[in-house]
Amino acid sequence: MYARRPFGIEETHGMLAQPSARIKANSDGRDWTSLFASVQRETPFRGVFHSSRDHLLVLHRDGPVQVESLCDRNIGKRVVPAGGIHIISPGVDFGINLTGSIETVHVYVRRSVIEEVALETVDGDPARIEIPSSIVECDRALQSLIDASAYAVEDESLGSSMFADYLSRTIAAQLIRAYSKAKLKGGGRASASGSMSPTLSDAVDYMMANIDTAINLTDIARATNRSPSHVARIFRTELGMPPHRYLINLRVEKARRLLEKTSMSIAEIAYECGFAHQEHLTRLFRRYCETTPAAYRRSKRN
Repeated sequence: MYARRPFGIEETHGMLAQPSARIKANSDGRDWTSLFASVQRETPFRGVFHSSRDHLLVLHRDGPVQVESLCDRNIGKRVVPAGGIHIISPGVDFGINLTGSIETVHVYVRRSVIEEVALETVDGDPARIEIPSSIVECDRALQSLIDASAYAVEDESLGSSMFADYLSRTIAAQLIRAYSKAKLKGGGRASASGSMSPTLSDAVDYMMANIDTAINLTDIARATNRSPSHVARIFRTELGMPPHRYLINLRVEKARRLLEKTSMSIAEIAYECGFAHQEHLTRLFRRYCETTPAAYRRSKRN
């Protein structure tokens, strides 16, 4: 199991502390334990940084721009297009010469999450899984996941620790599938009966019983006696959505019922349903129901 401490900026390589990194938003100080993300405009710089214990992905949001690896001859000097992704392995020093100004997203995934996902998806010892450093010019699946991490940093309504947990494991699965040489195990199958499996049923029961509190993927895993990656896979397989999205559905649905059947204030309903504050509820309610809580309540009373 990975460390439960929040993943802070002090655990990164140190690039983001450089004057050349003009940070727009990052996850430092949040309760994200499995992933760290940062969005910034980077201006030209040259530097060598000590190794990290975790895997780093750097998405170039614009470009092209020429970069030079100062520590990896296999990468050398490259022109990286917009959408290119630099994968940096843990345990090795990292050096870069950036020759132009670009917007980037840095995403760190804990090594322990990689190994946890590998335990369930590949044959052999997960501690021996290797994802070598490289520059990938086009991987739309991985790019979408990194972009989702950026959106979660920039939008409070998306930035829950459960969403970060889900993203970290989905990124880990993509890295293992596409960039390691490990032999994958056979894929699982959905429940043939169409009903919830016992694990999913227990997970949903836990969510409903604790809907007014902050819930993350590790909490659900502990309640169901399963690993976080197993829980995430069960939700994707049986419900077609990640756990954090299902939890939002539950919260919005409970808010809808309370708006219809009680005289509680919208702020009270937000608290009762586990939203951070009234505006958080309003933003998500509008997204899911295409109206505001106040307008919905009025429509049901006319």
